[in-house]
Amino acid sequence: MKPGEEIVFRHIAVEGVFKSRKTLLAHLLAQKIGGQLVLDQPGNPYLKDFYNEKEGAAFLTQLIFLANRYHQQSRLLQRDLFLDRIICDYLFEKDKIYAYQTLTDDELLVYERIYSLLSDRVPRPDLVIYLQISLPTLKKRLDKEGDQIEKNISEKYLEDLVEAYDYFFFNYKATPLLVIKADDLDLNKEEEVWDIIEQIKQLKKGTLFYVPQSYRAKNIKK
Repeated sequence: MKPGEEIVFRHIAVEGVFKSRKTLLAHLLAQKIGGQLVLDQPGNPYLKDFYNEKEGAAFLTQLIFLANRYHQQSRLLQRDLFLDRIICDYLFEKDKIYAYQTLTDDELLVYERIYSLLSDRVPRPDLVIYLQISLPTLKKRLDKEGDQIEKNISEKYLEDLVEAYDYFFFNYKATPLLVIKADDLDLNKEEEVWDIIEQIKQLKKGTLFYVPQSYRAKNIKK
């Protein structure tokens, strides 16, 4: 297949909780179908204080992430819409998921005012891919791959985060949405990646739920 052949979407956002492999999938899609790769900026000077539960750190952390994502996304408006495909490893709207998990009611009032000023000034994707993983999978990956700060995150916070992501995307209607059951998704297998591309080609509108071969094979063995 030629780069981009039969793929009508010009701006694709890949989402999921951290450790869902969303960045890896974004890289692979950019390689296979062509496109400019846009990655979330990880740096945040207040993140360590947030994980250490320092007072006020959650609000400052959220504002930095929001500002960084806004500046990055707003620059995408300058691209040539007819020539460039964008593949991004985050959705701007997902910023609210974390805000509602971490901020107080008073902080949320301020955050919402700032968010409403910025959100209309960023480009919208025309396809969103959600890599859905379960809490046990997230915990397993954190134990194996997480740094010390990540390993200290409470199970309650992780549980609430997984539930919040599921709630957000199961009620998401803004664009076509591909939901992938990703607990056993093996992106090192070429056929898994091409299967996802085939799902993208088939999706025109609404929501498509996709169970990869790896997940089906595991459950057949059981």
